[in-house]
Amino acid sequence: GPVTGPGPVTAPEPPRTGGPALDLGGPAAGPGLPAGPGPSSGRVSGDTLVSGIPRVPAADDDGRSAPSEEDHDARPPAPAPAKRGRSKLVLLGVATFGVLGIAYGAGLLLDHADVPNGTTVLGVDIGGTGKDEAMNKLDAVLGERARTPLVLEVEGEQKTLKPSVAGLSLDTENTVRDASGRDYNPVSVIGSLLGGARQAEPVFKVDEEKLTAALRDLTGSSGGAPQDGMVKFVGGKAVGVPGKPHKQVDVGKGADLLEDAYRAQVATGKSEAVELPVALRQPSVDQKEIDRAIREFGEPAMSGLVTVKAGDRSIPFSPTGSLPKFLSMKPVNGKLVDTYDLEVLKELYGSTFDGVLIARGNGSKTPVTPQDVAGALREALRQTDPAKRVGVIELDPR
Repeated sequence: GPVTGPGPVTAPEPPRTGGPALDLGGPAAGPGLPAGPGPSSGRVSGDTLVSGIPRVPAADDDGRSAPSEEDHDARPPAPAPAKRGRSKLVLLGVATFGVLGIAYGAGLLLDHADVPNGTTVLGVDIGGTGKDEAMNKLDAVLGERARTPLVLEVEGEQKTLKPSVAGLSLDTENTVRDASGRDYNPVSVIGSLLGGARQAEPVFKVDEEKLTAALRDLTGSSGGAPQDGMVKFVGGKAVGVPGKPHKQVDVGKGADLLEDAYRAQVATGKSEAVELPVALRQPSVDQKEIDRAIREFGEPAMSGLVTVKAGDRSIPFSPTGSLPKFLSMKPVNGKLVDTYDLEVLKELYGSTFDGVLIARGNGSKTPVTPQDVAGALREALRQTDPAKRVGVIELDPR
């Protein structure tokens, strides 16, 4: 039959790879041909192959998937290796402790004195000494300061007051006793080897009764005698003297100021004037107490002669002559009591009792004192019967 010519030729379809073709963004090359890359983008997704198959992460040698960058960031950091310097610090600590232990033991062995080494009291070094030597050192340096009169000021008038009169003193014996004894405190023991100081507190004695009396006397010695009620003996009679308000050193506040001033004087060696507060004080004795004192003691005391005897010695005292010179009645805690000026009394009886000895409670025998004479008078003056107005000083109280 007739031969026909060749027909239109078509390009063969490329084989498929099992997934959709990747659209690279360019126009089709032609019918039936895969699309070529476009001019606008040459980038391929990191998770998809050019063939259109999703990218599978590479596997490790053991078959496990290799971690992605995100997985790596999520893992906790690996622990840091142990520091090699830690062992050196431990060894250094042990060595230091050993050195301190040796120093502590050496300090205990070298310190055999009553007062530990390095001990000071108000700047006086008494460390490494016995108790007696320590007391002598304190007396040598602080003794003069402790005995120096205090300078006082009362209403603009300056006065001086001996510490012994005010009942103030530095107790060196108890100061050393408190500072003595082994000190087992490691800081103190090791410190003594290095020249360290251990400060001990000074001990002061305060006689409250003496201090109060001294402060009250300051008012009287300033020109204005205390205006408490009292009883005087004049011309053989007991005379009541009513009290009235008067200025007097404030004993409570003054005592604190005086103690502080004394401590500062001993510590520094400087004596500065202490201004003592003065307050208006009401009389502690009223007219009722004055009348009682005259009735119970004043009138009997002035009723006649009174005699004091000791052994074969005796001396009379007259209500119109010698008695008023040393006898009075003054307030004590709101009550009027008979009071004796012992110095005047001693002058009046003079040598009357010389050579007379009294057996004391401690077994010793001593001469008659003004206190003995005043004690014998006290009982005799209360008597109104002339035969009983004799005060006897017992030579042997037993």
